[in-house]
Amino acid sequence: MTYTVTGVSGLPEVREGDDLAALLDDVDLRDGDVVVVTSKVVSKAEGRLVEVTGTAEEREEQRQALIDAESVREVARRGPTRIVETRHGFVLASAGVDTSNVDRDVIALLPLDPDESARRLRDGIAVRRGVDVAVVVSDTFGRPWRKGLTDVAIGVAGMGAVRDFVGQSDAYGNELAMTQVAEADEIAAAAELVMGKLSGVPVAVVRGVVPPPDDGLGAKAMLRSAAEDMFRTGTDEVVTSRRTVRAFLPDRVDPALLQRAIAAAVTAPAPHHTTPWRFVLVDTDEARTALLSAMRAAWVEDLTADGLDPERIARRLAKSDALLGAAPYLVVPCLVTEGAHDYPDERRRTAEREMFLVSMGAAVENLLLALSASGLGACWVSSTMFCQDPVRRALGLPAEWDPMGAIAVGKPASAPPPRPPRDPRRFVVER
Repeated sequence: MTYTVTGVSGLPEVREGDDLAALLDDVDLRDGDVVVVTSKVVSKAEGRLVEVTGTAEEREEQRQALIDAESVREVARRGPTRIVETRHGFVLASAGVDTSNVDRDVIALLPLDPDESARRLRDGIAVRRGVDVAVVVSDTFGRPWRKGLTDVAIGVAGMGAVRDFVGQSDAYGNELAMTQVAEADEIAAAAELVMGKLSGVPVAVVRGVVPPPDDGLGAKAMLRSAAEDMFRTGTDEVVTSRRTVRAFLPDRVDPALLQRAIAAAVTAPAPHHTTPWRFVLVDTDEARTALLSAMRAAWVEDLTADGLDPERIARRLAKSDALLGAAPYLVVPCLVTEGAHDYPDERRRTAEREMFLVSMGAAVENLLLALSASGLGACWVSSTMFCQDPVRRALGLPAEWDPMGAIAVGKPASAPPPRPPRDPRRFVVER
């Protein structure tokens, strides 16, 4: 197979309202060609330029505000660099908000709908020239795990963006189970080799390639859904996306996921080089029944002593059973204070135990974060702390193990509601 990639030079500066198809009237185009046009040119024609003014600091504030406006979530941040997901579903640096190849007082935004932009250009070429071409709108993306930038397709018309080989066999008879080739990205990258970043060549024509048949999906066909994205949780979201989950699907929990989460839990800081954490995995019906029965009896005794009537007690028990009784898996974290220093006075003994409790809390939080990052939901409840002796007897635990609540684990039945924003300044005291 042979193909050619030809850069189109000498085009005039594109202004808002320009007809891109008309600007290509003198370009040699044939049926089956793929026209690749940079998103910057499309943005200029569609008026997606924003003027910025003021000092360097003020201009940067305006740029950051534009990034916020173009984003639906922040995936990661390091220094001034922000990786975000745009309204289109693209994950890239700065939401595509760009200051290259535009006037110094202007910032360019990505086209509102790059697939629609590609369709309009393709239709315009067909009307003006009578030729059937495909169109790719390209933009420059960085890539995780690899240095350097490359152009990818953010808008596609007249061809499929992905060629699917799943179910076909290779020359050795092996069936391909996952092979889907992003040919629109490959074409965009090939075109960038002749367009360059500094040469002022915003259009290229790729000839001789037989692209995938048009599926009408455009570049959206290359976007992974949240459910399919194994790397969706960014560095910031590892912490901020964790939510308490109280309703679970009945699906079995993979024990390997729990083991990996516990491996993360026991990286928590601990006093005196100790390892004060133990995690009891309640994975049999017998153990769960014994645990819940012991907790229920202790709770009924406490609530009766508090003067609650049987009806109110029953309502509270039903609420607890709906969570701990229905969760696919229960974990009881326990504090073991062996290695703690034995001080002669109450003040230091209390401080010593609190130091171990902080370490236990850190381990529980690590566990919850790791479960969330693996796609599992969890809910920590304090109930076993109020009936430690009955819990120890029910689970056959040593007397020196102190149960520190219980964690319900499972696949979330639904996405938890958004977390109301909290101003961190409310929780900070400066001295």
